[in-house]
Amino acid sequence: MAEFNLDNVEPAPSDDLITPDNSVFVFIDHQPQMFFGVGSGDRGSIINATVGLGKAAKAFNVPTILTTVAAQSFSGNLLPMLQAVFPDEKPIDRTSMNAWEDASVVEAIKATGRRKLVLSGLWSEVCLVLPALSAIAQGYEVFVVADASGGVTAAAHEHALLRMTQAGAVPVTWIQVLLELQRDWARQETYVPVTDIVKEHGGAYGLGLHYAGDFIGGHGG
Repeated sequence: MAEFNLDNVEPAPSDDLITPDNSVFVFIDHQPQMFFGVGSGDRGSIINATVGLGKAAKAFNVPTILTTVAAQSFSGNLLPMLQAVFPDEKPIDRTSMNAWEDASVVEAIKATGRRKLVLSGLWSEVCLVLPALSAIAQGYEVFVVADASGGVTAAAHEHALLRMTQAGAVPVTWIQVLLELQRDWARQETYVPVTDIVKEHGGAYGLGLHYAGDFIGGHGG
């Protein structure tokens, strides 16, 4: 068993964590036609998670790339609630199922200088798994937001996640990403935005914040 010198252990963030300074968020094909085909989970829940994830990126000013596929000929415009989070961000529309084969998408990612990619998309088994594998092959760290993504069937979603994790991707959830970005409740500049996001999109967790505000103040409202 390896021995560790605990005298050298200091409180410091790990390089493995997602931070506002080392990550870039990529939303892939959250469009009406793609949602119509989702059968891996409740579509309303996936929409809620996607918008919550978008608001997390916005609250921490993380570079965010929106992509669509065949928006005007087949899949429709980006999910309106997600577009509303980024009103000035024009989605990059593609013809390729693999966003990593689109030069505009890759250049946008490279321009951020970030090596940690937080990916979500529809469908998990095609338009999410392909760029995830391509990015990993080129040395990027990939975090796949499982609950802000969906596949045609539960098996398709599950096996896509398995394929990505076997290649080195890390599965996460949108709440996990939000709280990993915050990490310290003493970070006052994002405390209110984060708790507001949780209240709106965090289900029972958000209801708990409202309850705390009603009875003890300070955390709800």
